[in-house]
Amino acid sequence: MRAVLVSSPGDIDALEVVDHPAPEAGEGEVLVDVRAAGVNRADLLQRQGLYDPPPGATPVPGLECSGVVSALGPGVEGVAVGDEAVCLLSGGGYAEQVAVPVGQLAPVPAGVDLVEAAGLMEVAATVWSNVFMTARLSEGETLLVHGGGSGIGTMAIQVAKARGARVVVTVGSPEKAAFCRQLGADLTIDYKEQDYVEVLKGEKIRPDVILDIIGGKYLPGNVAALATGGRLVVIGMQGGAKGELNLGQLLTKRASVTATSLRARPLEEKAEIVAGVVEHVWPLVEAGTVRPIIDRTVPLADVREAHRVLEESSHTGKVLLTL
Repeated sequence: MRAVLVSSPGDIDALEVVDHPAPEAGEGEVLVDVRAAGVNRADLLQRQGLYDPPPGATPVPGLECSGVVSALGPGVEGVAVGDEAVCLLSGGGYAEQVAVPVGQLAPVPAGVDLVEAAGLMEVAATVWSNVFMTARLSEGETLLVHGGGSGIGTMAIQVAKARGARVVVTVGSPEKAAFCRQLGADLTIDYKEQDYVEVLKGEKIRPDVILDIIGGKYLPGNVAALATGGRLVVIGMQGGAKGELNLGQLLTKRASVTATSLRARPLEEKAEIVAGVVEHVWPLVEAGTVRPIIDRTVPLADVREAHRVLEESSHTGKVLLTL
């Protein structure tokens, strides 16, 4: 089969489309013929040699895909050959076929195109597991999302608004700000022109939950901005791995800081997250309240272009590879 591999860690030239052995469905797995795969920042880190696959995972990048079930491994129930599905992966999405644990498989929401569906699972699973399962965002609370124009950001805006929260986002351009407001964001802050902590202070807004992809650089500001009882969830380190943590502020506010990753979680946890997405997010998608935000689709052969777009942060929503 055709698949993307990293010849050696480095820039986009390290990505190569090669002939690679096709996977087989093992115990509790299904084989999926991939129609499209989401491109995520974790893939860029893997290409650079900074985020290796978990032990036993394929070296082929790609943390999510959509496709058609083509074979069932031993012990699989509730799935049939020919089913259309979206998949949460530990790797392997940048290929014509991928083997997926059945618990990480979900039906394509009604009314969603199979290709566009490839942009749903990773962001929905990230938002559901972090904003709702971990941080317990409730109706009437305020959510601050850094990177509102990203795939995660656009999903977080929609789901949080649908569940009755107020949403504030940071963005990098007026165009992204306008788009986020169309999705339902109550306040947008241009981080290139404004200090988000000062803007929040001026608006008298104290976020109950902050979803942060920046990491160390934003740690002091995030803690300063949190409401009493606030919950900061860090899911990325685009701004570095180290930052100053003011424990006095954290204690005074009775606040918490949690750092999570999705890829390396045990199969049972991933299955629980996927089940939560299907129960709570898919009905919103099927009702049209939440939709996949697709910036562009790129053929698998042009995978380097897809990575270039993500590195430039010129996209809004998801970039997908099509097969």
